[in-house]
Amino acid sequence: MMRDETTAAAIRACAASRHLPDAHTEKWLAMDTPSRMGLLDIAERLKLRTGQLVAAIDLLDEIEIREGVSSSAILLRDEIQRACRLAGSGPWRAAAFLDALRAIRFPRLKLALDRLSSEVAMLRLPAGVRVELPKDLGSDELVIRVSARTASELENLIDALAAKKAGLVRIAKLIGGEDDAA
Repeated sequence: MMRDETTAAAIRACAASRHLPDAHTEKWLAMDTPSRMGLLDIAERLKLRTGQLVAAIDLLDEIEIREGVSSSAILLRDEIQRACRLAGSGPWRAAAFLDALRAIRFPRLKLALDRLSSEVAMLRLPAGVRVELPKDLGSDELVIRVSARTASELENLIDALAAKKAGLVRIAKLIGGEDDAA
């Protein structure tokens, strides 16, 4: 396979500066030229850290195998480009980029997270209450944070939570795999 040596040298420099494992550097170099260049552009523009670059290479590889499309075609998708162009800090855009790749790789997970987020939003909880869904549904733990400055504010927040008990229990069941809508 012919490699564009200029691109390969830039990839090696990027990989070395991030201490990218050799196996991932080789995976990156094995991509077709448009894919290598596309990932290099995103890695430099978003200042991807080592772990983020490893995750991106692995996700691109998995999507490429699953869908039979090149990494360059994946990187040109609207949802990926949109994530890369978002306003915000580099780390925030890098996280959005990886989230977009994960949504492509794991579409059912994305749908489940969207559904749970929608369920939480429908509860219309007060500002001092925050419901934290498990990252990538990696556990069945539902975290509810209450933040109050006074005793009366705390009492009001607890009352609000009690009023939303049924909805919160429903969300916990959905996270645990029970779906009463099915």
